[in-house]
Parts: sequence; structure tokens; C-alpha cells
Amino acid sequence: MNILFVVPYPEGEAPSQRFRFEQYFDILKEEGHRYTVASFLDLETWRILYKSGNGSKKALGIAKGFLRRIALLPSIYRYDWVFIHREAAPLGPPLFEWLITKVFRKRVIYDFDDAIWLPNTSEQNKLAAGLKWHQKVASICRWSTRVSCGNDYLANWARQYNNYVVTNPTTIDTVHLHNRLKEHRDGPVILGWTGTHSTLKYLKLLEPVLNHLATKYQHISFLIISNHTPDLRIPRLEFRKWNKETEADDLLKMDIGLMPLTADKWSEGKCGFKALQYMALGVPSVVSPVGVNKTIIQHNKNGYLADSPEEWESSISRLIEDTYLRCSIGKRARASVEAKFSVSANYCNYLNLFS
Repeated sequence: MNILFVVPYPEGEAPSQRFRFEQYFDILKEEGHRYTVASFLDLETWRILYKSGNGSKKALGIAKGFLRRIALLPSIYRYDWVFIHREAAPLGPPLFEWLITKVFRKRVIYDFDDAIWLPNTSEQNKLAAGLKWHQKVASICRWSTRVSCGNDYLANWARQYNNYVVTNPTTIDTVHLHNRLKEHRDGPVILGWTGTHSTLKYLKLLEPVLNHLATKYQHISFLIISNHTPDLRIPRLEFRKWNKETEADDLLKMDIGLMPLTADKWSEGKCGFKALQYMALGVPSVVSPVGVNKTIIQHNKNGYLADSPEEWESSISRLIEDTYLRCSIGKRARASVEAKFSVSANYCNYLNLFS
């Protein structure tokens, strides 16, 4: 089959694309399928999109994106399936989705991994909030042939509008990328967190606990991997700018991975990606018991669930103090990812979307 991927971001850049479907491209080719990726943003615009300022460049980049979408339409007839990730265009009503499904009458797989029907605009782009048109998600679900969702919460919401909804989890490539196991040793312990600017706010909530731990344990330090410098007042903090080329190596520097969240509808839609990354490398994680995290983590077996500040401090302290515990939890975490949240475990489910 010939498949068109209509996506927001340039290929190979955004985690949501890389870990939801781009890492299956080789499998599609092995199965004899052909594919084309059509991103809305070009690389130049993507690199400034979430930075302050550059308003005119952002506007020009978005205008070019709309022109690319218009130029794409005459070739739509060539494709057997159109796979739309999140939205065809970031602003305005679902015009392109309507044209693809109603005018060109193409079979569409609609894929999303966040509760994108809820407003959640970043501070850097708050002026565009009124143009986001969040209500279009329900319409696209209704028009699509199939809907692919990152977890059951998202899938249950989508079933209001479409009868063919599949839970297609965000997965980790445990063979080619996250293919090593952390070696835990006695000595200094590094607590780590990774994520984009939009999720740094959750880590900020954990700041008092981390400061207390830093005072309690002089041999611990902190590693933050992000696309933005964190606004955190924590001693012995190292910031590493996220780099796709060193992604696994940087994560392996952590001894304990953290994933705090708030208990709200937006967080319910998250797919546990941070925890899965830690776990795939054998790094034990402590996470908030929100949404799919409660499915991924079996408390005290392959990780820890922590809700209150006391639970966060208690769980992290246990891992800091016990090297053997970090090692055993890490190994069970890796096994959990391989069994349920890896490319190897999920590729048949993914391929069935196009059957």
C-alpha cells in the first residue's frame, strides 16, 4: 500500500512522532508498503517555534505550512491510506481533514497521544491560543476510518465519535535505541528528569522535596535533560540540552528517573513516555499515579507510584540508599517495557491499523 503521513513536525524531530510511528517505518517497508511524510512545519520554523520572540519568522513559517498543505492536495488520490497525527494544520478549523475525507474520500487513520481537545497552549505561543480550534478533534474522529490513541483514556473519549478506535501505545525501540541496561554501582546517585519546556512545570512542583533530599543526602545530584534551561533552585544540578544523537547515553547517566504530574484531565491523556524511557534502560522510576502510569508501573515491583510529598521522599530515599534495589527494580522495569511497550511487542497492533 501507499501511505501518506500528514504530520505537524519535521521527520525525526518530535518525540510524539518518533516514538508513535516513525520508528515503524522500516517495518512498513519490510512489509512491502510505501510511505511519504508531509510535515506542516519546516525545520527552521520548528527550531524557533517554542522560543520566545521571532513572531514574524513563526508567522512566515506557518504561512508556508498552509501553502505546503494546499500543494499536497492534488497528490492525495495516489494514496491508499492517509495517516494524520494530531492535526493537518495547527490553526483554524479542520479544512484539510474535511477535504481529505469528504472530497477526496480517502481512508484516514487519525492518531493522537494527548488530550488535544483540551486547551493547553504554551506561554511562548499564547497569542495563538484563540486560533487553535480544539473542538476540531471530535470532528476529525467522526470523519476518520479509524482512530489510533496512545492510551485507554484517549480511546474511550474518541469512542464517542467513532466505533473503530484502537489503543496504540507510545512504544520504545528496545533493539536499536534503548538497547542497554543501566549498571548500578555504589557511590554518587543521580536523580534525573527529561522532557520538553511544556512539562517542566510538573518538575517545579517537586522542588521542595528535591531540596530536602539534597540536604539529607550529600552524595546525590540532579540531571535535567530538556530543550529549555529549567528554572529550578536545586543544589548540584546539571542541565543538558536534549540531543537526539546522545539521547540514550544521557539518560543512562541517571540512577533514578522522575515523572511528576498533576491529577487533571490533561495529565490523564499522557502516555507515560518519560517513565517508559527510564524503564527501558533499566533506570528505576518514581512517578505520579496519574492516567496510564498506574498501568505501566506496578508499585514496589518495577517502579514506584508517589502521590504526596511524603511518598515522593520515601520512595526516592529507598532507591538512593539501596543499590541492589535500584538494580532489581531496573531489571524488572526493562522486562515490563519489552513485554508490553516495545516496538517488538506492538508492531502487529500497529500494522493492523492498515489492514
